[in-house]
Amino acid sequence: MTQVGLGQVWQDLSSWAARQGDPPSHLLIVGTGLLALAAVASRRAWPVTRTVVTMAHEGGHALVALLTGRRLHGVRVLHSSAGETVSAGNAAGPGIVLTSLAGYLAAPLLGLGAAALLATGHLLGVLLLSLAGLAGLAIAIRNAYGLIAVVVTGAAIGAVLWRRSVAAEAALAYAIAWFLLFGGLRPVLELHRGRRRRPGTANDADQLARLTGVPGGVWVGVFGIVAAAAVALGAWLLLPWPLPR
Repeated sequence: MTQVGLGQVWQDLSSWAARQGDPPSHLLIVGTGLLALAAVASRRAWPVTRTVVTMAHEGGHALVALLTGRRLHGVRVLHSSAGETVSAGNAAGPGIVLTSLAGYLAAPLLGLGAAALLATGHLLGVLLLSLAGLAGLAIAIRNAYGLIAVVVTGAAIGAVLWRRSVAAEAALAYAIAWFLLFGGLRPVLELHRGRRRRPGTANDADQLARLTGVPGGVWVGVFGIVAAAAVALGAWLLLPWPLPR
């Protein structure tokens, strides 16, 4: 790309980012939060929307596997909203422990990060980083449904960016943050119930128990504390204070 072309791109991005200066309305912030909560709490919507949380979960496993020097073989996101990340390396040690730990922490921490960006006025950053994360995940995906889910999610974000509507961008960015926060907590509650109903089922908590000797229930507690703390801190960052009467 020529110097003139790069200068034009930078100018476009600068002017675009400058449009994010006005804070969104209280109604938009609270409204997107309520919609995200409804999408997570609904028995009908959750089986579909949970796929987004699964992408974050498996993306967390994949990213930490790479950061700890493991060889990533691929990620699968299934139609059932379950997922699988396969990596190779030492069967014990900090690398596999951190990789196993990352899944349930990924969505709440990503949501908290998005909330922090929004609280400091970096609305565009939330959307661009979301696209970058989806692009990286697409490279690692090894099944058709997972690739379709990633592409459709990325296309939705791209379509909003293409329109250059500040209101639409703000609504999507806040919806992403709220959904990751709320959506990061429900799988932990499901994990807790699932372990009580079906002991011995393969899951991250019991894998961590085998790797560390710390009981699986303790790891479920760790997941829950992090997810609940992320919701509380994220809400404090996102909500307009003082709240409108």
